[in-house]
Parts: sequence; structure tokens; C-alpha cells
Amino acid sequence: MAFAPSSTSSAPRTPTGDVHLPDTARDLVKILVAGPFGVGKTTLIDSVSEIRPLHTEEPLSEASAQVDDLAGVRDKSTTTVAVDFGRISLPGGVVLYLFGTPGQERFRALWDDIAYGALGALVLVDSRRIDASFDVLGLVEESGLPYAVAFNAFPDAPRHHTREQLRAALDLEAGTPMVTCDARDADSSVDALLALVQHLIDRNAPEDAR
Repeated sequence: MAFAPSSTSSAPRTPTGDVHLPDTARDLVKILVAGPFGVGKTTLIDSVSEIRPLHTEEPLSEASAQVDDLAGVRDKSTTTVAVDFGRISLPGGVVLYLFGTPGQERFRALWDDIAYGALGALVLVDSRRIDASFDVLGLVEESGLPYAVAFNAFPDAPRHHTREQLRAALDLEAGTPMVTCDARDADSSVDALLALVQHLIDRNAPEDAR
């Protein structure tokens, strides 16, 4: 089974508020949306969720500013303190439950609880501060979760890095999907999720079907 990129559309996705699963739902899959502080996890879940997303956002305080690295995200005023949650239905009856994880080291204790039962992770990366992603990538790899990497296309992100340079900077294995997305755009975000889902399908396919 292969997933084609979603069709481009300028119309924003409007949550229906209906929490009931669609009649076509066949496979229910828990997916983590991971990444460092301020990389766009909440924005991505907002952009794709077909239900009203659940957020645990709190204002940044002076105390948190002393422990959270605000380099490159000076305009950020809130942070996820537990989990973001959304849902999206894909072609073929696949329904993704999206769990956004806090990106700061001080929330590490929540990781095992949030990651329990997940089949994979989409790791968002900010190419302006690649080193901020190392801790999260380490957590994902320690958990044994298959993952894909999506570079969130911030307007002032550097454009001179090649794909090979970015893959080397993150020390990614050759088979790890690496894509670019705009977390604000539903179609772009869905394409990043489809890259992860296809990766999961390929990993679980029989050897003779690969």
C-alpha cells in the first residue's frame, strides 16, 4: 500500500467538533509528534486535526525562561506542558491519533507515558538550530520507535544546506525518511505524516513484498 502526496489546497482545515470516528475507519494508529521547544508541534496538529485539538498550553513565565532555550523562538509566548492531541483520517481507513510531546528536557519524565502504544514518531526539526533536536532524537531512538524527520520551513531558515548535509548533521540512518514541511499548512503537514506512515508500512511489509 502506498500513499500519494495530498492535493495542494489553500483552504484551511476546519475541525468539525465531531469526536466520532468516520465509518471508514479501519486501522487506528497512535503517532507522536516530537521535536524541541518551539519547533511547531502544536501548529502542525492544529493544521491537520479533523476534531477540535486538545492543548495544554501555558504562558511562558520568567522562571521557565531561565531554563528553556529561547534562541530562535523569542516571539514564543506559550509552551505545551503535557500533551497536544488531534486526529486525522487518511485514505484507506487509516486514522492517526496525534500526540504532541513537550520539547523541553524538564518534561522528560512524561515521555514514557506519552510514548506508550505509539507505532512511530514524526520528529520536527528547525534547521536554524539543528542541535536543539539531538535530545529529542535520542529519546525517540532509545524508545525504539520508527520515525521520520520533517524540517519545518520557517521563513528565515537557511537555504544553503544540502539534503546530504542535513542528514549528516542529524546522523540519520539512510532509511530514515527526511522531508520538508510547513507546519501551518494542512496539505504540507499531511504529506509529512504520510511519509512516516509509508515508512511504517514498508518496515512491516514481508521481505518478498519490499
